[in-house]
This record gives sequence, C-alpha cells and structure tokens, in this order.
Amino acid sequence: GRKGLEQRTYQDDERIATLEQQLAEAQLIAEDSDRKYDEVARRIAIMEVDLERAEDRAEAAEAKTLELEEELKVVGNNMKSLENSEQEAIQREESYEEQIRDLTTRLKDAEQRADLAERTMAKLQKEVDRLEGNIR
Repeated sequence: GRKGLEQRTYQDDERIATLEQQLAEAQLIAEDSDRKYDEVARRIAIMEVDLERAEDRAEAAEAKTLELEEELKVVGNNMKSLENSEQEAIQREESYEEQIRDLTTRLKDAEQRADLAERTMAKLQKEVDRLEGNIR
C-alpha cells in the first residue's frame, strides 16, 4: 500500500509539474496576446486619427474643387462675353473700313469733279476775258 501511495504521489507531483508548466506557458501566451492586442488597438487608434485627417483633407479638396469649378464657369462666361465683344468689334471695324473706302472713293470723285469744274471755270473765265476784250 505504501509503495502504491508513493507511486501515486509521484504521478500526482508529475501531473502538477506538467500543469504548472502548461499554466506558465498559457500565462506567457496570454501576456503575448495582450501585448499584441494593445499594439493592434494602438495602431487602430492611429489609423482612425489618420482617417479623420484624410476625410477632412478630402472635404477641403472637394470644397476647393467646387469653388474652382464655379470660378472656371465664371471665367468661361467672361471669355464668351469677350469673344462676342471681339466679334462685334471686328464687325464694327469692317463696317468702318467699308465706310472709309466709300468716303475715300467719294472724296476722290469730288476732287476730280472740283478739278474739272476749276478747269472749266478757268476756260470760261478766259473766254469771258477774250469776249470782253473784243467788246472794248
């Protein structure tokens, strides 16, 4: 009986030693898991802050994009207006050039008629002078 009891005590001691070793390993694994969890939680917190910053930047960029699109629309309208004004100015310029050509032609014609009238007047004056000379 005593030998059986010693054998059983030895087996129980072995089992206790094994369980204590398994417990120590389980505690190490649990501590390692806690460290890993803390690291992951820390990284998640950092990522959430980064995400919030990125979302803020995205909102700001979207607002700036809308602002620039509106500005582009205004500039486009101004450009169309300037193009229309330029087209009108070109048409007025062409009209003025046509008027200048017309007036230049009429001026030359009037100058030629004036020259002809002056020459005719000079001839008539000579004729008058000649006739008056004959009368005296």
